[in-house]
Amino acid sequence: LATAVFNNFAYSYIQVIIGQGFDLITSPDWQVRQLAITAGTAFLIAATQGLFGLGRNYANEIIAQRMERDTRDELYVSLLGKDQTFHGRQRIGDIMARATNDVRTLNIMFSPGVMLIVDGFMGIVAPIILIGRLETQLLIMPVIYLLLFAITVSDYARRLNPVSQAMRDQFGVMNAELAESINGIEVVKGNAQEVEELRKFTSSAALYKDYFVKQGIIQAWYLPLLILSVCLAFGFLHAMWLWRLGTLTLGQVVTFMGLFGVLRFPTFVSIFSFNLVQLGVASARRILEILNTETDLDENEGGVARPIRGDVVFENVSFAYNGSPVLENVSFTAKAGQTVAIVGQTGSGKTTMTRLINRIFDADNGRVLVDGVNVRDWNLESLRGQISTIEQDVFLFSRTLAENIAFGCPDATQTDIERAAHEAQAHEFITSFNEGYDTEVGERGVMLSGGQRQRIAIARA
Repeated sequence: LATAVFNNFAYSYIQVIIGQGFDLITSPDWQVRQLAITAGTAFLIAATQGLFGLGRNYANEIIAQRMERDTRDELYVSLLGKDQTFHGRQRIGDIMARATNDVRTLNIMFSPGVMLIVDGFMGIVAPIILIGRLETQLLIMPVIYLLLFAITVSDYARRLNPVSQAMRDQFGVMNAELAESINGIEVVKGNAQEVEELRKFTSSAALYKDYFVKQGIIQAWYLPLLILSVCLAFGFLHAMWLWRLGTLTLGQVVTFMGLFGVLRFPTFVSIFSFNLVQLGVASARRILEILNTETDLDENEGGVARPIRGDVVFENVSFAYNGSPVLENVSFTAKAGQTVAIVGQTGSGKTTMTRLINRIFDADNGRVLVDGVNVRDWNLESLRGQISTIEQDVFLFSRTLAENIAFGCPDATQTDIERAAHEAQAHEFITSFNEGYDTEVGERGVMLSGGQRQRIAIARA
């Protein structure tokens, strides 16, 4: 803010020096020494303006980069802290769009968006003050222009805001469709649905394009530049009339026109600076929508944290997904060291029961006890850190086989990793790869067969 003030006052005062120089060379007894002093003063002011301009740009860029960094960190921490119910409702592509493109748009909103708006505001204040000091009568046309500018810019922002919001939302939808198609590429190809998926994506991209066109139409009807040109003409007429009356010198007329012309910069930059801020605000809303979504899961950091023996008890447990009952009054006991098989039809809630033990979900009614302690009373990190799950749909990270096996146990040694692989009967096929345990498995473990992925998941557990 400080550098913007000094930068704009310095730039505007150069117009005053130019007017003084014009008065000097039109006087009959001007001297080269006086002209040199005037030119030197203009140079020093211009150099000062340049330094403050660098300071302004530097400060704004630091703010913008820190904003992007901190927002991305906060958003990622928030996503990791959400419960499974939240993630089950989200589309990965839309989440990715918010975590990457929307966060990046916040950066651009501050630099150059907010920087240009602040600079533009000071670019209005500085010349208006100097014009008032020059001759108060000259303020008539600039004030009329500012009133019309405020009205037209307000209307411009009002029409642009819903389009900016729709653009950001549609980008998320388009990104989600793309992510789903790429993640499910095997299913798409296996069912010969390439043409249908292309049609869906093209339709979504076309809608995104339409919002850009709407934005362009709104920007094409941007009136402030036209209003400035008209006001400049009337301002020049007024200044020349005052000169004829002897109220102004010719140099003061030149100064007035130079100061009035300074208003062209804030008028011009407002056409896209307001758009950048509107897009940034729309992105901020989408990010805050995630940050402000509350999760019912209590991590209970002060809860029970001790080694688990393994007694599991369900007492009249009921659970429902979005109001649809899955489990009703389920009760059973599994002793430590005991192997229990839970058998039921597809969709009967077998997987859900296991997820109630490590609190991926919380029971709606009843209690789930581990070693006689309600799972809600356990410290969540301690509880989950001692329970392993091997899902039907095995997920492996795009890392080495060793890193996938050690996931969840960051302190595991190579000996620990190999022992786990032996117990999971995975060591033999791992060592058949050229790079052994250092083999990169590709995203979701695509380089491995289904059986091999399961063996790695067992070793990880």
